[in-house]
Amino acid sequence: MTPLKLISWNVNGLRAAYGKGFVEWARGAQPDILCLQETKASKEQLPEDLQDFDGYHAVFSAAEKKGYSGVATYSRVAPQSVETDIGVARFDREGRVIISHYRDFTLLNVYFPNGKASDERLQYKMDFYAVFLDYVNRLREAGKSIVLCGDVNTAHKPIDLARPGPNETVSGFLPQERAWMDDLVAAGYVDTFRMFDDAPEQYTWWSFRAGARERNVGWRIDYFFVSEDIKDRVAAAHIWPDVMGSDHCPIGIEIDLSM
Repeated sequence: MTPLKLISWNVNGLRAAYGKGFVEWARGAQPDILCLQETKASKEQLPEDLQDFDGYHAVFSAAEKKGYSGVATYSRVAPQSVETDIGVARFDREGRVIISHYRDFTLLNVYFPNGKASDERLQYKMDFYAVFLDYVNRLREAGKSIVLCGDVNTAHKPIDLARPGPNETVSGFLPQERAWMDDLVAAGYVDTFRMFDDAPEQYTWWSFRAGARERNVGWRIDYFFVSEDIKDRVAAAHIWPDVMGSDHCPIGIEIDLSM
């Protein structure tokens, strides 16, 4: 069986990415499933060839607030069922999740909150983390194999950002945020990239300021996790830092599962 190719990318505005060659990139990448975060658009705001892209089954979840948040999942095979909420209104109104149920696995495409704006948003992020982990654990308890991807908005370990020391008091590398990622791993979800690559300087997001990307002063805050029961089916994991069009770059896995 040919492994499935799954790609995740925070595009920082799908309409903006569209104007920077997104369609050409996607056609070249040829993913079986493509998960996008921070789309900043509802379906009806998108060009027609993004609403109905090359025969992919497309699902969109947009925030109530225009031009904010949002996720999209494009799949060569239509899922058996889809949800776009986790059952908590204050989180669901921001359009942060798409849960796609396939025959062999459940895929969660998630744009986790950013906590940098204020203490209130940091608390919102931590509350989302707690509710989400409970939600995904209930899926596991129901017998689902899990593939979880997206912008987690936290670098897990010092190796996952260029300057850990100066950022220990910055949201995205705070002790409580990193502790939640420890909890995620302890609950049985495996960071697929670190299964294959334990080298430093592997990042997925760079500030637009001061030439950070050119100097590779970045953070690894985008992830693919899988539940332990299917970790041995992961054949490869990738980061593509040379793909432009956003302040994030795409990441991907290849995994032996049936859709």
